[in-house]
Amino acid sequence: MSKAKPSVKKTAAPAANTTRRRPTTSPWAKVRRSAIHGRGVIASKDIPSGTRIIEYEGERITKAESDRRDEERAARAARGGDGCVYIFEINKRYDLDGHMAWNTARLINHSCEPNCESKNVRGRIWITARRDIAKGEELTFDYGFDVENWKEHPCLCGAKRCAGYIVAKSHRWRLRKRLAKARRVERVK
Repeated sequence: MSKAKPSVKKTAAPAANTTRRRPTTSPWAKVRRSAIHGRGVIASKDIPSGTRIIEYEGERITKAESDRRDEERAARAARGGDGCVYIFEINKRYDLDGHMAWNTARLINHSCEPNCESKNVRGRIWITARRDIAKGEELTFDYGFDVENWKEHPCLCGAKRCAGYIVAKSHRWRLRKRLAKARRVERVK
């Protein structure tokens, strides 16, 4: 995920079918209780590196609608509600809101040492194996959040090199600087 975002409003973009439907499935994975957080997606058989495991589906929305939904999500989180983010950036004009009960891929948890990655293939988001994954292993990917709102997204992945917050690997150096500054400020108090 590259954007921190999650009234259904019609947009100018063609929307995916957002009406009630059966959960998305994959021969490679199934939903189970997660060791990381809530429910997760577990490999139902050995998965070779490079395999497209499951498509991350949802509603195609404009950037303006994406921003509006993110503001709504932030307000909901501030009230103690669900602050989860399910929006992927598709291109400069559109995002994909996967906050649909039938989008099974939305249950894949973040990890600082992921075994999967998200790939945009002609406007469709696929969760793909980064390495060989053993049957029974939980599927994870780096959500790719920027460092701007790091305090809002603590990480529970438990990886040896967990950053402590859900921040994209490319931004973790910035997070380390902010954490060091916060520790210095705390010591001064």
